[in-house]
Amino acid sequence: MNTPLKILGIAGSLRKKSYNRAALRAAQQLTPEGAVIETFELDGIPPFNQDLDVNPPAVIAEFKAAIRAADAILFVSPEYNYSIPGVLKNAIDWASRPYGQSAWTGKPVGVMGAATGVLGTARMQYHLRQCFVFLNMYPLNLPEVMITNPAQRFDEQGNLVDEATRDIMRKFLQAMVLWTRQVEHGKQIQA
Repeated sequence: MNTPLKILGIAGSLRKKSYNRAALRAAQQLTPEGAVIETFELDGIPPFNQDLDVNPPAVIAEFKAAIRAADAILFVSPEYNYSIPGVLKNAIDWASRPYGQSAWTGKPVGVMGAATGVLGTARMQYHLRQCFVFLNMYPLNLPEVMITNPAQRFDEQGNLVDEATRDIMRKFLQAMVLWTRQVEHGKQIQA
């Protein structure tokens, strides 16, 4: 029996009724067979303080352990001020420290997002991809999932009801599983 591929899903919004949290829940439901998405909540992560690099708060140790235990990472985030929400950037910084001990190194990663603007989360996704270079992560390039007009795509309970969005998310998740396996295979060849 094969162990399922484990994807760690991280929402870049703390708001309980966030469309991005709803999109992450939808992704959990649409994940292909042989993979599972587990989530980590960013609520308790304090502001980054480099003075605590060597002895971080317990929640940071838990966060880094969850990242390391995952086969891949999935960020589902809104766009704030044309960029990455502060809560997400803060968490990324914590898990990248101390220097040389980043939990992100070598992880396949995918990005999705929902926003009310006509570009969805395009600018946030491109800024986040810039971070992946230094973090030495392997981003899935296509398909892109940028959910526009989320009020028309989710119902009042936060269920994804738009079939076109469900379809692109399914394709994205299938591609992410395939990409993760390709990255892992490449690592095995290099070893």
